[in-house]
Amino acid sequence: MVLLPLLALSENSAPVAQPGRNDVPPAQDIPWPGVIKLSVDATDVTRGIFQVSETIPVTAAGPLTVLYPKWLPGVHAPAGAIPQLAGLFFSADGHPLAWRRDPVEVFAFHLDVPAGTSKVMANFQFLAPTDISQGRIVTTPDMLNLEWNTVAFYPAGYYVRQIQVDATLKLPVGWQAATALEVKKKTGETVHYKPVSFDTLVDSPVFAGANVRVETLTPGVRLNIVADHPEQLAATDAQIQLHRNLVTQAVKLFGAQHYNHYDFLLALSDRQGSVGLEHHRSSENGVTGNYFTEWDEGMPRRQLLPHEYTHSWNGKFRRPADLWTPDYNAPMGDSLLWVYEGQTQFWGIILGARSGLLTKEQTLGSLATIAAILEAQAGRRWRPLEDTTDDPIIAQRRPKPWRSWQRSEDYYNEGALIWLDADSLIRERSGGKRSLDDFAHAFFGVRDGDWGELTYHFDDIVATLNQVEPYDWATFLKARLENINEHAPLDGITRGGYQLVYTDTPTEWFKASEKARKNTDLSYSIGLTLGTEGDIIDVIWDKPAFNAGLTVGTKIIALNNRSFDTSGLKAAIKAKQSPLKLLVKTGDIYRTVAIDYAGGLRYPQLQKTGKGAALLDELLAAKP
Repeated sequence: MVLLPLLALSENSAPVAQPGRNDVPPAQDIPWPGVIKLSVDATDVTRGIFQVSETIPVTAAGPLTVLYPKWLPGVHAPAGAIPQLAGLFFSADGHPLAWRRDPVEVFAFHLDVPAGTSKVMANFQFLAPTDISQGRIVTTPDMLNLEWNTVAFYPAGYYVRQIQVDATLKLPVGWQAATALEVKKKTGETVHYKPVSFDTLVDSPVFAGANVRVETLTPGVRLNIVADHPEQLAATDAQIQLHRNLVTQAVKLFGAQHYNHYDFLLALSDRQGSVGLEHHRSSENGVTGNYFTEWDEGMPRRQLLPHEYTHSWNGKFRRPADLWTPDYNAPMGDSLLWVYEGQTQFWGIILGARSGLLTKEQTLGSLATIAAILEAQAGRRWRPLEDTTDDPIIAQRRPKPWRSWQRSEDYYNEGALIWLDADSLIRERSGGKRSLDDFAHAFFGVRDGDWGELTYHFDDIVATLNQVEPYDWATFLKARLENINEHAPLDGITRGGYQLVYTDTPTEWFKASEKARKNTDLSYSIGLTLGTEGDIIDVIWDKPAFNAGLTVGTKIIALNNRSFDTSGLKAAIKAKQSPLKLLVKTGDIYRTVAIDYAGGLRYPQLQKTGKGAALLDELLAAKP
């Protein structure tokens, strides 16, 4: 072998960055000429294939960029359903039109419009998931949930409020549809909706199905129920009245309505995926089929509608300035989600109690569980609450191996506790004359009937709080948002006349939550949660199960040399047997572990600290 001499190189190859490229025109606040025609055939519900035909009017030859919605309102992330887009063909005057996906912005498609063309046609399919592994199921043989952002393009370079759309929807024979859109006419099984702006269309999803019941709650507010089976529609008069109470109490709270009419869209299904998504004049709400028929067991689900309804005021009308965008391509800023979602979570809990959808004791059980979850979050030792507002973008709700250490979207529940703290402080400082109700009325209750968007900044929140009760609210909020706080913000509970304690008996709320989720929650004793077959589905960081080396994805096979069942585990914990000797299986590997714990069963609840009506009792009471 002949060895060749190595060449001496003065330096290695080193590319130089090229200038950034952006071929997507920025949005301008000018009208798009003409009206887009959008036709959706949703009759193939078994296979979940939506056939779409869209006609885009054009006035000039040359480049045209169309966008598929990327940053979705209410999701707070670039979560557009573009993986489900397929079979895309563009044409002009019956001739195929070549398209090119933008190499940087993959939600953008570039076309060259030929001279003399007056309209561009797009034909494609939206392929809805047929299995939960592919995403949320939105079609079944009995119902569908159509979100218009999944079945429509819009031209780049324009505010979406300046683009008009004339939409039609074809449904299976005999089905009824519910939406905030107004119907122009119906031809056979095709519904023709009145033209609206593109942002109003996206903000107006459709629930449809073979089994539908519609109840008027108050003038202009409807409860539209779609179910797997006709018998699931059997809501009692008393149950419907509680939903009427929700509307009444919300309007009393905020003092204004930011819609010309409102439609609760409620799907009762064990097949279609659950959902809770806010819109200005409607909300998507998906729960299990027994929502009405097994009322006593379904209390956790009854906080959904109060939460989503609150969003009509908080999030849709009053919207954080960095979260509002002119189109669905511009990135959203999530910094104020502790208001958008956190205060909505707070009012959802309160309105659930004030309406009677939940009793006071059930609501206290809910607050106890929230407080305990946040108190057990080891991740609060490194990650401030404010940083979790970026989690929709960072994690996009993908599963996490160590949720209690990584933290997730804690701005929901911890935000709720911060607003509970603020309410109790206002009540205490004002001698009971004022409360966070006054903030809600002043901040969200302006401009009655306006269903546009009124944006705000942090300083606007502080200014309104100071109008209600003068205080250093900026420091109050920043200390809870920006600082590393080892403990959850429980001052609202303690100032409200209660304390978080742990007993060996779960509350009614806790038991219902376990049943709804089909799990056994031992987070506050040994620090894990089990699925139905002994599968570990959550492990709390730094708790006994974690210290024993257990992880999500492990299955418990035996306890103390006997076959495993959850009742036996709870009995052993209650008897304070320690260590707990487990045989576990991870994949094809078996091992034995010992959990050192002798603290007994521990379940959170709120315990009253005084006599008579406390501040928290006053907060939960219905407004007369």
